[in-house]
Amino acid sequence: MIDPKTQEYVATGRRKTSTARVRLVSGSGKFSVNGRAFDNYFPTDNLRTLALRPLAATESLAKFDVRVNVSGGGPVGQAGAVSLGIARALLEQDVNAKASLRGAGLLTRDPRMRERKKYGQPGARKRFQFSKR
Repeated sequence: MIDPKTQEYVATGRRKTSTARVRLVSGSGKFSVNGRAFDNYFPTDNLRTLALRPLAATESLAKFDVRVNVSGGGPVGQAGAVSLGIARALLEQDVNAKASLRGAGLLTRDPRMRERKKYGQPGARKRFQFSKR
């Protein structure tokens, strides 16, 4: 969705139980997550690389300022949600970027979720020890 007042490109990304609301504005490449610096919020290189994959795939790292509000889940789920949100926002900004984003697998939401714990059992798959006698 495009905000006509500020020319922001807004999109939502989800992964596991994380939700990221992403806003792209043309700028110099500033990146903030929940009001904090990007490097501070995602401390490891793997998480940073995962979150920035759409910008790297479309070669637009320094073209946009990115503001993200992300909630729920853990660091990996949040990085995946940010990645999908950025990819969807880039798609709204430029429809021609679809081929490169789709080719890198960045427009597909990962459907894998945690399996729920079943009653009378210690976990989702684990069972208590069976005793014949």
